[in-house]
Amino acid sequence: MQKQHRLRKNSQFQYVYRKGKSAGARELTVVYLPSGRQLVGFSVGKKVGNAVTRNLVKRRLRAAFQQEMPALKNGLYIVAARSGAAAADYKTLHRSLCYALKKHQLYTS
Repeated sequence: MQKQHRLRKNSQFQYVYRKGKSAGARELTVVYLPSGRQLVGFSVGKKVGNAVTRNLVKRRLRAAFQQEMPALKNGLYIVAARSGAAAADYKTLHRSLCYALKKHQLYTS
């Protein structure tokens, strides 16, 4: 995922959490706020596991989101992993992400 498409600052995350709408799945939660451009941030807390596990979950979420990016509406997204994400494989995380995005009705087609 390119740097131009990422939320990086804490203030950006707080703004999306405060103003955005959230939808959850078993392994993750997606927070969405409409905007003119498409930015995404990933949040994986310590409840998910140790640093190795958290980084693995983050890489899988980035890959799953990048695959869905062209079909999504513009806006600010935060994908927050829940504790069940540590035991999930890529296919399960991708399915959960698609479910949460459909719940928000964020696909353009």
